[in-house]
Amino acid sequence: MSTPQALLARVFGFPGFRPGQEEIVASVTAGTNTLAIMPTGGGKSLCFQLPALCRQGVTVVISPLIALMRDQVRALRAAGVEAGALTSGNTDQETEEVFSALDDGRLKLLYIAPERLAAAATLPMLRRIGVSLIAVDEAHCVSQWGHDFRPDYLRIGALRRMLDVPLAAFTATADEETRAEIVTRLFDGSVPATFLRGFDRPNIHLAFAAKDAPREQILRFAAARKGQSGIVYCGTRSKTEVLAQALCAAGHHALAYHAGLDPDQRREVETRFQRDDGLIVVATVAFGMGIDKPDIRWVAHADLPKSIEGYYQEIGRAGRDGSPAETLTLFGADDIRFRRQQIDESAAPIERKQADHGRLNALLGLAEAISCRRQVLLRYFGETPEPCGNCDLCDRPAEVFDATDAVRKALSAALRTDESFGKGHLIDILVGNATEKVRDRRHDTLPTFGVGRDFSKGQWDAVFRQMMGRDLLRPDPERHGALRMTEAALPVLRGEVQVVLRKDAMQATGKTPLKTLVSEEDAPLLSALKAKRRALAEAAAVPAYVIFADRTLIEMAEKRPQTLDQMAGITGVGAKKLESYGREFLSVILGASAPELHPARRALAGRAEGAVYDRLAEAQLALQRGPEGIDKPLSCTQSTLRQIAERRPRSLAELQRVQGMDAQKADRFGAVFLAILAEAG
Repeated sequence: MSTPQALLARVFGFPGFRPGQEEIVASVTAGTNTLAIMPTGGGKSLCFQLPALCRQGVTVVISPLIALMRDQVRALRAAGVEAGALTSGNTDQETEEVFSALDDGRLKLLYIAPERLAAAATLPMLRRIGVSLIAVDEAHCVSQWGHDFRPDYLRIGALRRMLDVPLAAFTATADEETRAEIVTRLFDGSVPATFLRGFDRPNIHLAFAAKDAPREQILRFAAARKGQSGIVYCGTRSKTEVLAQALCAAGHHALAYHAGLDPDQRREVETRFQRDDGLIVVATVAFGMGIDKPDIRWVAHADLPKSIEGYYQEIGRAGRDGSPAETLTLFGADDIRFRRQQIDESAAPIERKQADHGRLNALLGLAEAISCRRQVLLRYFGETPEPCGNCDLCDRPAEVFDATDAVRKALSAALRTDESFGKGHLIDILVGNATEKVRDRRHDTLPTFGVGRDFSKGQWDAVFRQMMGRDLLRPDPERHGALRMTEAALPVLRGEVQVVLRKDAMQATGKTPLKTLVSEEDAPLLSALKAKRRALAEAAAVPAYVIFADRTLIEMAEKRPQTLDQMAGITGVGAKKLESYGREFLSVILGASAPELHPARRALAGRAEGAVYDRLAEAQLALQRGPEGIDKPLSCTQSTLRQIAERRPRSLAELQRVQGMDAQKADRFGAVFLAILAEAG
């Protein structure tokens, strides 16, 4: 076998390795279990393709997207390497050719999708062909709570054990938590040789901007780069189509791409993007992971990405050829609320939601940075770079101000309200806005009430947004998004640390505030209620509205009922739904399990008879052993109390005719029961 260096030049035509490649290639070639985290465009594929040519047997490459596999197989074949892919997109002839090459012992690299691991015939086939190495591309897809999770990636660890061969895992998107999950799931917790190569892509210019007529902002950005290939990422499918049409109307060559298109349409967009120069694809995040186009000159985000990892991966699709590339990310308050809602409504456990909020906070910190963005980005990935000179803040430093006093006021407002409220309520306290909620909780008597009148509500909103980006305040999912202080906030509150914020973020825009379904204060609870509704709907295999309509959940979020009686007063909560779902939703509102009621009492929930029942039950308990507390215990059943509350007898004779009552019970309880009924009318 030739050496990796010789094959690098002969097969791939490269005069030398890129930084970090040589050590990884040596580890994989030697048959050492390997985990390599490398930046997008850093040459990951070569780090398993080259060892495959150096080793005996077949290297199986597990890759998540057909387009990615086809691109790599085509490139390998063009370089004279025997490679093939078994995918659902194969023609019968293509599949026959792959198996023929395997039977002849010619194939060196076999690409398969993770879904193929579920097929019973796959393991016998892999044993038969003499697999000597497993390579896993996009290994972060094994992370169950990651943004690219693929369930069949969980089968790879078992495959490695059954074939008893080394495994090499590669990804460009793996923070410390995801790396630990990769090690656990792919390597059974046995730490592989790990290579963490620099995340820096110095050829990519980084820029963020607050949303201000975002469609026009994207159109201006694209106009300055007309004729260059680019990607615009949007948060929704509908926005991709609308923005693609706007770009076309402005004279650009643009196509929309999202998961709602049929497979043939998606393949056509992928093919044209690979083939055509100057094409703009306006897409959801469904587009890009399998795209190996080296000359994408720009990437724009019309909406804030989900996480800093997602942002890094998406901008990394630009400038893979090493030439200059540019990015622009737009963000606004509506994006932040939307991303928070996505996290709060997910089915993830509390610990994962907290981690996801932390990732979003890190991205907000990047968006609201006051100095070199590349430093902020790379510090998140554990690096300590110098200022880059290739981001908008290096081009034009941000105007800042000493916000320590303002931040301490905000932290004090959170602390004095037991960290139990969201941003909207805290701002009302700071600016001295005595809302009904503020007065009801006597927060207008707090020392912090009105201490922030020197800032407008919009300016305080910018302060809180930047504080969350600095992770001084973090939403508590167990309290429906109430802001709680982090450890980092304590030195600030004590006056030991200065806080500097961006002044430009404090400028009033004068725009009409976004209309939302509920107030910002109630939005986290509405998200939690929707998450509960979705879980119940999925369990019952019915549409969500069958459980409760949106307007019912909105009313719950606004009125926050504390008992089943109050819950029964919510529009859309009938007796059957109260019985079926009342306690479930009440538990979400209370943040704890709602008390269980006897069926007889639950049937009266929300009715006047329920209050009568409660008074009858209290009176019965007081008289259980008679007026003096020394008589033989006597009581009525719950069903009997319900009948009394509903029938409202007016005399002892009528009371004794209620099922379960007799002369003895009427004698002990009758006078008190009748008095309660008379008072109730």
